[in-house]
Amino acid sequence: MSEQSVLSPSTDSTSPPTRLMLIGGNWVEAVDGEWREITSPGHRGQVLARVPRGNATDVDRAVTAAREAFPAWRDQHFKERQRVLLRIADALEGRAEELARLTAADTGNALRTQARPEAGLLAELFRYFGGVAGEVKGTTLPAGASQLQYTRQEPLGVVGAILPWNSPLMIAGFKVPAALAAGNTIVLKAAEDAPLSILLMAEICEEFLPPGVLNVVTGTGRAAGNALVEHPGVDKISFTGSTEVGRGIAGKAGERLAHLSLELGGKNPSIVFPGAVTDELIEGLVLSSRISRQGQSCTAGSRLYLHRDVHDEVLARLSERLGAMKVGDPLDEASDIGAVINETQFDSIREYLEDGLSTMRVEVGGLPPTSGPLAEGFFHVPTLFSGGDNSFRLAREEIFGPVVVAIAWTDVDEVVRMANDTAYGLAAYVWSSDIDHAITTAHRLEAGWVQVNQGGGQVVGQSYGGYKQSGIGREVSLEGMIAGFTQTKQINVRLGHGATPAPRTGP
Repeated sequence: MSEQSVLSPSTDSTSPPTRLMLIGGNWVEAVDGEWREITSPGHRGQVLARVPRGNATDVDRAVTAAREAFPAWRDQHFKERQRVLLRIADALEGRAEELARLTAADTGNALRTQARPEAGLLAELFRYFGGVAGEVKGTTLPAGASQLQYTRQEPLGVVGAILPWNSPLMIAGFKVPAALAAGNTIVLKAAEDAPLSILLMAEICEEFLPPGVLNVVTGTGRAAGNALVEHPGVDKISFTGSTEVGRGIAGKAGERLAHLSLELGGKNPSIVFPGAVTDELIEGLVLSSRISRQGQSCTAGSRLYLHRDVHDEVLARLSERLGAMKVGDPLDEASDIGAVINETQFDSIREYLEDGLSTMRVEVGGLPPTSGPLAEGFFHVPTLFSGGDNSFRLAREEIFGPVVVAIAWTDVDEVVRMANDTAYGLAAYVWSSDIDHAITTAHRLEAGWVQVNQGGGQVVGQSYGGYKQSGIGREVSLEGMIAGFTQTKQINVRLGHGATPAPRTGP
């Protein structure tokens, strides 16, 4: 497979390849001619491509194109938008391997365990939202013979979507097809450190969409991202990323009362009740920890609460399982775990590890290798700490690395209190052979996404989002699409010549 075949349109065949932004149906450079180099997480210093360093002028071009395309896209019969989204889903599925390989190179996520499933999920999300495009509908009220009173769910207009670097295709799948199915047009701000798979996705989508319906801008969050948030022509901001950045975006969007949804950080509890320590449990804990995604997941179950009756056995078996996982080149089929995104994140994780090594017991893992193949990229090894409590820094702050902290418990009320003792509320996991204990505990947890006896479990069509400082709004579902990408218009019509007006009861 040639490099050209897995990257978006290039201005020439030089190395590294030059990739362009999609604005108004055209592949363009930044107006000021500036560029950013995109480097490999798995091979320090290796340049994968260069992309335009977009700024406020480029964002304005993209928003203008989206606004011009909006009326015609909005006014189509839903079946036309549905047909387009389903054709895109088929095209994405047909090029899933290209998307997966580019995602592995771009993000550092391992090809077999992460990048391929993510590329497959992207196609599923386009297919799902294409399928439910006809469900964006209002209600009719029984208002008597002289009145027709009904609501319409109308698109918001131009959606500005800001993507993260940890799973860009998956998060684009949460936002793009939902916004388009509801009749909006969209401007995507690709993650500054991982834009390449998004540009390829846009290339695939462009074949089926009218110009300006989907636009992609590359550049930094400080320049392009802020310009998108502050642009008066953007009706809705949909952001996925850190809670810290999300607060800033909420403040700026709030100043102009723009619609807003935020999917932010998490410090998620995983609660293990007493019972048999099975292979299924251990595999579930590995999955829920998101270790195979280098811990770079907002749903990572990084706080592991183990009942004292099973504490030691779970630690021993989980340590053995984590220690057997292969860390290596993201494009190597044998790799279970890839590389973290960049040097800044690599150094941040190492600082947390140094803190943990000075305060807790390490069951497996530790500091990253300083020599050998893993030293050639930003690789960390799976690390499991024990001997801490809920007050420890590693049990409170989102590390976004392959690090799990185990904490012992004996009383259900105690573990629920510890699990909820956090500013976050995105995900949680409960493991018990007693389904009553499992479900009653799940109901008590302050999280928007709870899994019982499984480390995954999310399927397309289920609402996804967080409580507390983990975010605002929901995605992935029909309900989330209607709430997040439409607004309600109430229409009252007086019927019949000379009919008596309905009594006024509202403002």
